[in-house]
Amino acid sequence: MKEAFRRLWANKTAKILLVAGAALVLLLVSWLVFGREETRATSGFVQTEQEERLAAILSEVEDAGNVSVMITQEGGVPVSAIVMFDGPDGILVRLRLTQITARALDIAENRVLVCPSDTRK
Repeated sequence: MKEAFRRLWANKTAKILLVAGAALVLLLVSWLVFGREETRATSGFVQTEQEERLAAILSEVEDAGNVSVMITQEGGVPVSAIVMFDGPDGILVRLRLTQITARALDIAENRVLVCPSDTRK
């Protein structure tokens, strides 16, 4: 066995193929161990504590009614938000909801979408 390995190692092409094969095996193993991300399909939408707290604050705005909030994040940092309210639609209500949401999340106002819900009064 040692003799066969020495003859194989003496051949330059075989040496290159062995090193390349070993590198490929290492890459494959590292990809299998570290490269895969588990993705779980979740049924339904779970509101985060931050969204619930913001919705509670926004519900206190005059004429807002019940409010629902969805916050999108990148790397754990809020980047945009959608606010749905079921009170009467008005520019002042939308403006207040937009400003409060933007300030609370430390995002630009143009990253906040405020819409009346279909179930409003």
